[in-house]
Amino acid sequence: MPQVTRFEEPKTLGVEPTDRFQRFAAFVRREVGIKLDASKRSMVETRLRRRFTLLHCESLDDYLTYVFENGALDRERPVIVNAVTTNKTDFFREPPHFDHLMAEALPEAIARRRSVSDRVKIWSAASSTGAEAWTAAICCAEYALRHGPFDWGIIGTDVNSEVITQAQTAIFDDTFVAPVQPDLRQRYFRTGQGDFAGQSRIIPELRARVRFFEHNLLSGVALRDCNLDVVFLRNVLIYFGAADQDRAIAQAARSLVRGGILYLGHSEAMSMRHPDFDVLGPSIYRKR
Repeated sequence: MPQVTRFEEPKTLGVEPTDRFQRFAAFVRREVGIKLDASKRSMVETRLRRRFTLLHCESLDDYLTYVFENGALDRERPVIVNAVTTNKTDFFREPPHFDHLMAEALPEAIARRRSVSDRVKIWSAASSTGAEAWTAAICCAEYALRHGPFDWGIIGTDVNSEVITQAQTAIFDDTFVAPVQPDLRQRYFRTGQGDFAGQSRIIPELRARVRFFEHNLLSGVALRDCNLDVVFLRNVLIYFGAADQDRAIAQAARSLVRGGILYLGHSEAMSMRHPDFDVLGPSIYRKR
């Protein structure tokens, strides 16, 4: 681990703290699309404090000098991305989307896939710690229980490597799982014992059908597995500017089959400007 005890004076002369933060904000905007104005400086400092203290930097300004002027940007890029991304998520968040998934999106996708003996595929973009992807998995399992088995699989992606690691474990505190209906908790979670007391884990049958990996919505790199039936792109566009919102929605459009369903966050409906979608309901869209 590199240590920074002091900086060479010529590298810091003439660079104001405001300029350093503006450079940092511009980097974050290019890298992950998140807008950081001056009011976010305190939040950034709090989230990076542990890191710059570990590096023996006395302040956020020292750390930004280390990053941008002392050649540490490549090394610190994952740390910065993980620090600035927001990871709010819940099971069955915005329930009308999952009601629609069960009532319309899944039966349509099953009918479409059975004609070609293929699996129904769902993408949870910006999946955070995995609650959205695991909720979709519960919905698929419930649909199969009620209407008969079908082949399905889910991918969850996020730019934050730390939350992807957590999502893959499929382990959640019991207080986080508490909003899930008791019958669903009984069927699809296992209660931890011993060192895992107070936690619950998604059952192996569901874990076998869901995989997570890092992916940047703004990178221009296509998913390895496209031809999707459903995309959840929720509560991430609010952090992007208009151009980046359009890029993310365009990637979702390229990933969906014709007739596939896109779910946006309820506060993000105004972000939809793509001509290939018809509106089905509040923040629910079908690809033409």
